[in-house]
Amino acid sequence: MLKSKRPWKEIHGQIQALIQEQFQTLTAHAHDPSQLRLRCMNIFIAAAWPRLKEHGVSWIGFYLADMPMPNTTCMLLAAREPKPACSPIGLHGACGHSFTSAKPMVVTDVAELGDDYIACDPRDKSELVVPCLDSVGNAWGVIDLDSFTVGSFDQLDALHVTNLLKVARLSL
Repeated sequence: MLKSKRPWKEIHGQIQALIQEQFQTLTAHAHDPSQLRLRCMNIFIAAAWPRLKEHGVSWIGFYLADMPMPNTTCMLLAAREPKPACSPIGLHGACGHSFTSAKPMVVTDVAELGDDYIACDPRDKSELVVPCLDSVGNAWGVIDLDSFTVGSFDQLDALHVTNLLKVARLSL
């Protein structure tokens, strides 16, 4: 059995606890999907960032589609840590590819993306992007994790992040 180098179990517990703790507030916004998503994204970042920054993640953030598919032309930065990044971004980078394919993308070495790489921080060397999916499997956004280390992410990390998005009610 593969064992992850990151504290996904602890992050899972923290997200689950925060979602349950704020359930009343979250359900009050259930009529407004954008507000509900924003609150859930903030919960995700608040739970994940303190643990991931100690385990090789240099940046974490959500990008949201500017318009629903198939009319999406770019993605806009939403909840993130520790600092702002590029926004808006086109659909040609790792985030755009994950968004349009509705599949996670593990980038072992961002240099291999060539012109398709959107360099928000020149120190970043690897990236993990996981789509946020609606009830019919269409992406409405992505979560992007970056690292200053080549090969920092793998498919096991992608699986864990996919599951965490479900726990945070950000993907089905």
